[in-house]
Amino acid sequence: MGDGNSVTSPAPGQTGDSPNSGSPAALDASKLKITLAQTLKPLQPIETLLFGQTFSDHMVVATHDPEKGWSAPELKPYGPITLDPQCSCFHYGGNIFEGMKAYLGPDDKIRLFRPDMNMRRMEKSCARLALPTIDGDAVLELIKRLVDVDRRWIPKESGYSLYIRPTVIATRLGLGLTASDHAMLYIIVSPTGPYFAKPISLLAVSENVRAWPGGTGGDKVAGNYSPGFLPQRTAADKGYDQLLWLFGDDRRVTEAGAMNFFVVVKRDDEDGVDLITAPLDGTILPGVTRASCLALASDPEFHQEISMRLHPQEMVYTMSDLAKWSSEGKLLEALAIGTAAIVGPCNRIGFEGKDIVIPGDGMGPVGTAIRKKILDIQEGRTEWKGWGVVCA
Repeated sequence: MGDGNSVTSPAPGQTGDSPNSGSPAALDASKLKITLAQTLKPLQPIETLLFGQTFSDHMVVATHDPEKGWSAPELKPYGPITLDPQCSCFHYGGNIFEGMKAYLGPDDKIRLFRPDMNMRRMEKSCARLALPTIDGDAVLELIKRLVDVDRRWIPKESGYSLYIRPTVIATRLGLGLTASDHAMLYIIVSPTGPYFAKPISLLAVSENVRAWPGGTGGDKVAGNYSPGFLPQRTAADKGYDQLLWLFGDDRRVTEAGAMNFFVVVKRDDEDGVDLITAPLDGTILPGVTRASCLALASDPEFHQEISMRLHPQEMVYTMSDLAKWSSEGKLLEALAIGTAAIVGPCNRIGFEGKDIVIPGDGMGPVGTAIRKKILDIQEGRTEWKGWGVVCA
């Protein structure tokens, strides 16, 4: 890939901008510097796409210095970044990121799905790790510019999209154990297809936990993820696709892998069904798709559209509850919810040597209806509450 006109990424802690004129500069999307690649990569056939393996022609980069503030952001050819080995991102995990998608609608317009929620969560994640303050609205403008420049990478087929990964890493030099006042923002994008090709199985685990009260489970920080790799390998060795994370002596159900988790349970009064998920108690990631599922499930207009009555419930529930609902024939669906998967069905949950088997052979009616509605909004086939944001 050619680099076009040369653009040098500032070293950590250096902005290369004009001298400080007062308070440190906020991130300013209007100062974006653009250098386009002279040679573009070939597009891959969509059937060969694997999640997070193929990246577009360009990226966005900006750096933060405690005295000067944020540098003018750069949109430039995709490529490696150079960091000093002392940078605190390598030693203390001061890294946060977001996951979101761009879709190309039937009107050939690019849409993002509720991006304001991603930006507010990104700001909160930065604050949780004491990273330099970042303006999510400015990040969103940079995302819009990047996906417009690289729009040829957005697949047109339904179920496919351009995955967007804005990331902030701590770049303070030195091994002192302290918060980083230097940072780098970068944004990369990757064409992607359906995350799960079939229903997934879950292994419920309580000997390891994904998050704990007072920790970072409610924020999208990098350190939340790597501790799950070893338990995930154990689950795979036992024939399961993902983990179902439990917490506490009562084995409360929390999340599935890196996704929010929902179950559909038949009500005693026959008045529709309950759509149940764990509450946001600080250990659960406030997923954008999670919030959207709950909003749809509480909307009478959506109930009328799908001819079903849903009762969303954010409540504490345990493996004992799941087993009881299953034995009583009330456990109708189990769903893994997230940006990558959107809504994916689970077919069995392993726990203490036995399986709780979910009825059916794929997505049930509730998961099907919610997934279809969200995809229709994301892909521009329908308008709904302003959730689909046109960016180009």
